[in-house]
Amino acid sequence: MTALVLDAPGAFRLVETGPAAEEAPPGPGDARVRVHASGICGSDRELYQGNRPEGYVRYPVTPGHEWSGTVEAVGAGVPEALVGRKVVGEGFRNCQVCDRCHAGDTTLCTAGYEETGFTQPGAMADTLALPARLLHPLSDDADLGAAALLEPAACIAAAALKARAQPGERVAVVGTGTLGMIAVQFLAAVSPARLLVVGTRPDRERLSLSFGGTEFRTRDQLSDQLSGYDVVIETAGSASAARSSASLLRRGGRLVLTGIPAAGAEGLDPTDLVVRQIEVQTVFGAPPAAWAHAVRVFDAGLLSLRPLVTHELPLTDFASAIELVGSGDPAVGKVLLRPQGLD
Repeated sequence: MTALVLDAPGAFRLVETGPAAEEAPPGPGDARVRVHASGICGSDRELYQGNRPEGYVRYPVTPGHEWSGTVEAVGAGVPEALVGRKVVGEGFRNCQVCDRCHAGDTTLCTAGYEETGFTQPGAMADTLALPARLLHPLSDDADLGAAALLEPAACIAAAALKARAQPGERVAVVGTGTLGMIAVQFLAAVSPARLLVVGTRPDRERLSLSFGGTEFRTRDQLSDQLSGYDVVIETAGSASAARSSASLLRRGGRLVLTGIPAAGAEGLDPTDLVVRQIEVQTVFGAPPAAWAHAVRVFDAGLLSLRPLVTHELPLTDFASAIELVGSGDPAVGKVLLRPQGLD
């Protein structure tokens, strides 16, 4: 088996393990998944560059929190019927016994932060072992390449559930990366009267409209006259994007923030939030209910993720993949690594 290991920021190696590791049965309650694809996002670049906040990474580590694969073995206490199933899986290794876990808010587990690909071995490897309770089976005909994007989709599902958008409402998405394009699809599904998409790249207009947007604007085209929206989901991850998102809302509107700006960034104006009675929600990761929602929508054919994938590379090309993700090239969307090689 092969696994990519980040020993420290900027220092990685490919590790080969013997056949005994591949043949060893998973532990009780665990499953071993043969990884089909692992996606790279901004947090993986933070991991590689050493910019991830303290407490949210533990080196050495095998990255990979966005992934898809097929179950090849299960441990004691896990149904054998899972073997051979196509799956994706939650990343947060929650304790299941604290009050937040009991409430279903597993991303707020009070036992401390543990997540696949950051503090626990991730999916940039031939196989991934994890608690079977974190797995979400897919339909037998699922596109595993597209399914590797179900982790960001689950985060947006969490945002959409918090936004509570209703048919006929005016809604908007700020940000046109992977998260933004998924958010457009979730909001389009509720039949809004208007769905504005705001980004910094004019080339994203066609894709935004194909996913259900009714209008596209770049950030520099926003004005005081463009407001009155009931719901805005922000996905860009900057303080300025958060402020632009709030400015689009009507009085009493609902704002959901999914991006994570740099620490210490200037935030929203609390006076504005109070006077206009803006409801602000945030998302960091996805709890089980959001994962189940995203998988259900994907399996029903209502979520188009394949068009967001622009590059697939073998795991051995990790360095090139990281450079692609940070290149700023508008032709680069989601980059997938394929541990088993390309078909």
